[in-house]
Amino acid sequence: MGEHIPEVRQIVSDTFRLDPALVEDDTPLEELGIDSKGRIRLLAALEIYYEITIDLDKRDQLTDIGAVAGLLADALAAKQGGG
Repeated sequence: MGEHIPEVRQIVSDTFRLDPALVEDDTPLEELGIDSKGRIRLLAALEIYYEITIDLDKRDQLTDIGAVAGLLADALAAKQGGG
């Protein structure tokens, strides 16, 4: 799961034009100014970047970078397993 954290930090920084130094693994996304609509935007960015599909209902699980990386790992595993 942790293997995707640097990529997720970069995607969050790029998508929301944040200083990467401010994007810590455990910083709540809300503290970074990423609200519910922002989490949807983040899901879309991840889907495009990784060519995966993430259920929109999972957006509430996106609480911090670590949680985003975990959800991403699950989606990538499903993609590989689902062929």
